[in-house]
Amino acid sequence: MDLHFLRPLYDRPGPWTSVYLDATRAGASAGHEVDLRWRALRERLAGQGADLATLDAIEDAVRGHPYQPGHYGLAVFAHDGTVALVEPLPAPPPADVAHHGPLPHAMPLVAQRGEDVPYVRVLADRTGADLTGVVAHDIPRQRTVTGRESFPLHRVQAGGWSHRHYQQAAEESWSRNAGDVAAAAADLAESVGAEVIVVGGDIRATQLFVERLPDRWRDRTVRTDAAARHPGADQAGLDEVTVRAVAEAADRHARDVIDRYRAQRGDGSAPTGLADVVAGLRRGQLDTVLLVDDVSSTDTLWISPDDPDLVATDERALRESGVADPQEVRADAALLRAIARTGARLVLVGPDEVPLTRGIGAVPRYADAGTVRS
Repeated sequence: MDLHFLRPLYDRPGPWTSVYLDATRAGASAGHEVDLRWRALRERLAGQGADLATLDAIEDAVRGHPYQPGHYGLAVFAHDGTVALVEPLPAPPPADVAHHGPLPHAMPLVAQRGEDVPYVRVLADRTGADLTGVVAHDIPRQRTVTGRESFPLHRVQAGGWSHRHYQQAAEESWSRNAGDVAAAAADLAESVGAEVIVVGGDIRATQLFVERLPDRWRDRTVRTDAAARHPGADQAGLDEVTVRAVAEAADRHARDVIDRYRAQRGDGSAPTGLADVVAGLRRGQLDTVLLVDDVSSTDTLWISPDDPDLVATDERALRESGVADPQEVRADAALLRAIARTGARLVLVGPDEVPLTRGIGAVPRYADAGTVRS
């Protein structure tokens, strides 16, 4: 998981105010219920020391967020009277959360958001296609492709004039149009760094599309006929296939990282345990951190309130680095900041999925003489 989207939260020192709440507005009284939930969180935050301007800014963000159908949540992060980030959650949080402290409480957002997998979705017929490219933290890129061939696109009935000629001409038209769509889809996939292409629509059009894709994209393509391009057609089947294909790509990425970690643990080059991982992060040495999201953990780390690149397992180490007033914070909050700042990636794993020391390990970018080995 790329944590680049969190970096705006770490560009300024705290305190930060973090809110997670159920923002579902289904039903006549749902808006009132959201207000009641927010008021309860506001009282808790005021008791933790959040200032009035910041609380008012969060309230405006909650009340002003556009309506969404279905059940969903909101994560809001604010600092010094300004809301820095509002993220819709695909489902309400397990419990509403109010947190005020030196760092944003971003782990619940990271855990619920999951891996961002860039992908391209294609809805095709024999005349062209509608393309959508999705890349993390960006507006989806939409393209409509109209194939160069417009006649003939339909086969004649058996026995019609020049039957064989028209049959072949129609196939050639479909094929050329599919080639135009495939070229545009490959170009879009390159631009978003797609890990998967999902194509749905007309059965023959999708077959021809896959055949005309470059080899490197053909193996990453999932095809379905569970959709149609005409207006008003139900796209739920294509949505389901897309979600499944993206989830499978994210799972493959996680499995690859776990396999790399196991191999590097075998030769002693992969850090494991909080102290080893923190040391690797301070050196900017880590490619990916593997972490068990344990909400009951009481582990803490020490940070500099002014220098976001300084993190340590004990206060003394920071004081020796010249930090006059180190702050003790939740370990997961400090880890997310360090991971985002160093450009490392994060993979959340289950407690029994891979052997980690106290729920944390890492895959290094490289090993050096200072690498700590457990």
